[in-house]
Amino acid sequence: MELPWLQRWQPQILALLRIVTGLLFLEHATSKFFAFPVPFPLPGPLPPLLIAAGAIELVAGLLVTFGLFTRVAAFIASGEMAVAYWMQHFPRSPWPVANMGEASILFCFVFLYIAAAGPGAWSIDAARYPLADDGQRN
Repeated sequence: MELPWLQRWQPQILALLRIVTGLLFLEHATSKFFAFPVPFPLPGPLPPLLIAAGAIELVAGLLVTFGLFTRVAAFIASGEMAVAYWMQHFPRSPWPVANMGEASILFCFVFLYIAAAGPGAWSIDAARYPLADDGQRN
C-alpha cells in the first residue's frame, strides 16, 4: 500500500528521526560526563573504555542532531553501538530482551540507516550541499 501523502514528507520525517536519535544518543554522554539527566550507574571514575564511548556519544550526538558531517558521524556511532552490543550485552545472553541490548541494536541500525540515507531536511549538511537539478547532493 502506497501512502503518497506521507511519502512527500520523507525528508522532514528523516530529519525528525535524525534529530530525535541524536538527542537520545547525546543523553547517554551527558549522563556519563555530567550526571544529567540522571547519574551514570557506575560508582567512581569512569574506566577509559566508557570515557571513549562517552566522547563518541557526545561528538556524534551533537553532529547528528545538527546534521553536520551526518553520514560519517552516524557511521561511527553505528559502529560504537555494534561494539557495545557484542562486548557488553551479548555475553550476558544471546537474546536482546534478556541482555538488555535492544537500545544498542536499535541505535546501531538507525545510525546505519542515517549514514546511508543522509541527513534529510533541516540540517547543516543540506544547507552546505544543496540539491542539484538531478536531485543529488553536489
